[in-house]
Order: sequence, then structure tokens, then C-alpha cells
Amino acid sequence: MKKYLLFLSSMLIAAQIVAQDTSEARIRIDASGAVNPWNHLDINKKEGSFQFAIVTDRTGGLRPGVFPEAIRKLNLLQPEFVMSVGDLITGYTEDEARIDEEWDEFTGFIDNLEAPFFYLPGNHDYINEVMARKWKERFGRDYYHFVYEDVLFLCLNSEEKMQGAGRGYIDEPQLAYIDEALAANPSVRWTLVFLHQPLWDQKNNGKWSEVEALLADRKHTVFAGHRHRYVRYERNQSDYFILATTGGGSGMRGPRFGEFDHVVWVTMTEEGPILANLLLDGIWDKDIQTEESYLATKEVLYQFPVQLEPLFVENGAFSGGEIHVKMTNDSDLPLEVNLSFNSSTDIWVATDGIQQAVGPNSVEQISIPLKTPSSILPSEIHPIRIHATATYKPADYPVMELEQSIWFAPQMTYDIRKAKKAPQIDGDLKEWKSLTFSDFSPIEESDPFSHSGQEDASFAFDIRQRKDWIYLAASVQDDQIESSDKVAPFDQDGLAFVLDPRSIDVSSMSTGYRNLFIAISPEEEGDGPGNIFRKDRLPDEIQSFCRRTETGYDIEIAIPISAITRHQGENWKHLRLNVIQFDKDKEGAHSSRLLWQSDWQGENHVMGSGTFVNH
Repeated sequence: MKKYLLFLSSMLIAAQIVAQDTSEARIRIDASGAVNPWNHLDINKKEGSFQFAIVTDRTGGLRPGVFPEAIRKLNLLQPEFVMSVGDLITGYTEDEARIDEEWDEFTGFIDNLEAPFFYLPGNHDYINEVMARKWKERFGRDYYHFVYEDVLFLCLNSEEKMQGAGRGYIDEPQLAYIDEALAANPSVRWTLVFLHQPLWDQKNNGKWSEVEALLADRKHTVFAGHRHRYVRYERNQSDYFILATTGGGSGMRGPRFGEFDHVVWVTMTEEGPILANLLLDGIWDKDIQTEESYLATKEVLYQFPVQLEPLFVENGAFSGGEIHVKMTNDSDLPLEVNLSFNSSTDIWVATDGIQQAVGPNSVEQISIPLKTPSSILPSEIHPIRIHATATYKPADYPVMELEQSIWFAPQMTYDIRKAKKAPQIDGDLKEWKSLTFSDFSPIEESDPFSHSGQEDASFAFDIRQRKDWIYLAASVQDDQIESSDKVAPFDQDGLAFVLDPRSIDVSSMSTGYRNLFIAISPEEEGDGPGNIFRKDRLPDEIQSFCRRTETGYDIEIAIPISAITRHQGENWKHLRLNVIQFDKDKEGAHSSRLLWQSDWQGENHVMGSGTFVNH
């Protein structure tokens, strides 16, 4: 009985193990649930589907090392076989010893390939009688065909007249062979044609038009190389491709220009070939990052090695100064720093770029003169853009390149006024008398219809200090307040004080650090502490109050000085501050942001902006 129960139990389990077999790919899985954590079990492996790769021009401006790297990466991909479109050696010689040497080198690369490789001649491989003879000694036929999984592969010789670049040719004997090969395989599901020169885009190409006529009534795709620039054509209701390079000469200007090193990954399906162009620099093995390389490189990734010192104006107007740059290499790797400058009409530097080597575990400092045509107020200066590239050069690992763009301009600083009396945090701003920062033009971020002027949305604010506290106040104008206790302040009507209490050498270049992000909106009903975003992440001692007014709402906030001194110490000197108003009208259909200074997290962040000084 015990054995019978075990047998019955195993049968019940087996009944739950479903092998869904719509594509001849079997999977064992418990599919007994009414619903299951997958979309379907029609495994994407169909009968007759297969995958192969194509390599393209290696020569014609040979760049050493690219092709053998492609072979190594093809072994990672494990294609069923690899096709070629010619220009495999440099050639263009009748020196037999040199020809043999070049072919020995190339076949040495292919010896490392784990899949079959199908040769095809290009003009560099088959340009004179000596090279043609050498080809036939090594490889026999210069054009041939085969059928795999009911797909005809037709490998042609566009160089049989040996006329060179731009003068490919298909002659009568090869045309007759093509005709016979197609006639012998009339019902294959697809025909793939490979040749070196794109004869459809050349004049005096012999019998190529007859070849296309023979192909016209069958499903087919054509692959060529030679031009070193990727292009897809549509001809005869079919795809005709010119491939880029696998080591041949190239401007390497990228996919937009069709110039890149690649292998073509072809998945043959019942509906035809699906192509994926795999750029060689995007194919890596499992050792793309190892523990050893991680430990060697992690230190360089967490802090950008180029730091600029902010330039502050003390006497109202700027008439010239210097940009101080500090480059710190805390790694054991060589570092090269490149700086480029895009000047503005107001300020400029006298050089387009600077290159500086920084040895391992060392620091370099430079000063760059910053000029202006005349004395100018900081608020009127259009900043310059400084682009910094830091390149680390490990001995046995690809270089690591870090980039950062910085908007730079002389900045005025602001004093934190001392309060004679600590204000009550009750939303009543009478104690403040007037708010210091009220006459400024905010930076507007909205569509043309969302913000209609000061009455629609605007704010004034102030900051003061009294003993162990920093006090913030804001008077917000908003003609239509939309507020909910369940919605974050920046997704409705609200205001944010963004403070960075770190030392100025660190905080001035900050583009995303928000140690104190105090976003507050009016409570849904009545007055009170307000709806504060993630209050649990702010210092417990922070006090706030938000009071509605006839024209909007007023805010008061008290922040303990300890929130600053924990970063700078008791003798703290600076505090960065920005203020952002969020305005939502017509149930969120209209949305605006108004900022006192450029957004620290945005592309237009100007370093050192919004710096307050503690005297």
C-alpha cells in the first residue's frame, strides 16, 4: 500500500508538470495554477530557426587587433557558423611570400574560431592572377553555395575580372552557376546572397542585373561589404545590405554615419532573417568586471576628480579674476584631465582647452585667467560652460572615462542677517517686517499657458539666524490653491527650501545633493505645521507652520544650527540655499515651477549659486 501511494503521488505530480511543446522546445514546470507567473510557455525556439554571424571588411585601411577581438567575441556568442563578405587580407601584391604570410596570419585567427567559417573573396583578396591562384590553392572554389535548414546560401565572387574597387563584375560562367544553383533549389524558404562589392550600386557590373532577375521571384536577402559604411537598401521587395567594418578603415563616427566595427547576428526564422548589428565595443565576456578590477576602479567612480573653486564677488561688480582648478588622483592609476571651455559674451578664458596629467596618488592645481570686457554685475553675467573629462588608464583593463559639464560664473554671496528676536513659528510674518528677497525675477519652468504672472504664482522669502537656530520665511502668492495631505508638495501647490549645509568647496559643485529638502504645502483644511514631504528624514527639532492668506499662504520654518555644524563644525562659514515654488492649476492641467536660483539637479546648474555667508 505504501508503494502504491508513492506511485499515485508521483503520478499526480507528473500530471501537474506540463510540457508545452508548440515549438519543439520542451519545458518542465508546474503549470497547475489558475494563474501563473509567466505570459505563456511557447518557447521562442522554432523548428528550422537558427542563428549565424557575418563578419565584414577587415582590410582596406587595416586597424590591427580588431578582427581577432571579433573572433574572440564571436566565441562568446556561439553562432552556428560565420559568413564573410571579403577583404580578409591586405593583398594588392604579386609577392607570393607576402601573400602566404598574410593568409597564414588570417587563417591563424580563424583557427581560434569555434564555429565553421565560410570564406568569400574581396578585391583585396583576389586582385591579380597570382592572388587568384593562391586563393584557389588554399580554398578551391571562389564561388559556391550550400543549403542549411532549407535556406540557400549563395556565396559569389564579385572580383572575378580582378578590376579592383568600384568595378566589381559577374561574368557568364558565374551567372550560369548561379542559375543552376537556384534551379536546383526552387523551393527553399529563403535565399541569402553574399558578395563583396555592392554591384547593384555600380555601373558596368557585368551580369548582375540578370542575377537580380533570377532572384526577383523568390524570398531573398543580399549582403555586401566594401564601402565600410552601413546602408540598408530596399530592392526587389527585399533587403540589400552594405555592411560596415570588422577592422577595416573607418572614420568610426558611429551609427548615425554608418561607421562602426560590428558583427551581424542573424536569426533565421520562417518569416525571414532578423538582423542585430552587434557593435564590438558592446560585446563583453563574463570578466567585464571582476572583483579584482572592481577593487582597482571603485575609488575613481564615486567622486569626480576635478573640483573648481567658486569665484565670489565682494564689491558688487566683477572686472576679472581666476578659475582655480584642483585635480585629485586618489587611485594607483595614471590620470589625464582634459578641460574645454565654451565662453559667453560676458566672460571668457584665453584658451580652448587644457590637458593635464595627474600621477597616481597626487594632486595638481592650476589657475586660469577669467576675463570680461568691462565691469559687470554678477546677476547680469551669462555663465561659461566648462567640460571636464577624466581618463584613468589601467595597464591591463580598458580606460575609464568620466565626464562632467559645469556652468561657471562669478557669484555674489548673501549675508545671513541676525534676528534681534526669535520669531514665533506660527505663520504670522509681521515679526519679519519685510522679506529681504522679494525683488527678483524667478527662473520659470512651465509651458507657455501655465504661468500668467505674479498674481498667478510668485514668492518672497528671507533667512535669519538667532542663537542656535536658522529661521526661514516665505510669502507665497497663489491665486488657486490645490492641496491634499495625501499628495507630495511638489505634485501640488507647495514651496521647497533646498539647503546644502556642507562646506562650500564640496557643496558648490553639487548637482544632486539635498541634505535638507524641506518641501511644504498648505494643509488640506485649516492652518498648521503643513504637509511636509518625508518629515521623518528631517531633523526632529525642525518646526514649521503654514498659514493660508487672502492671496496664497505664508510659511515659517525653524532649523537647528546642529543640522549645519554636524557638516562644517561650530565655526561654520557657508550655507547654500535655493527656493522653489510649485504651482498647480486647473486640477493639475497647468503646472509651473519657479526657482530663485538654477536647479541644482538640472543641466543649467551654476556652481556656487545661492551661497549665504555666516559672519
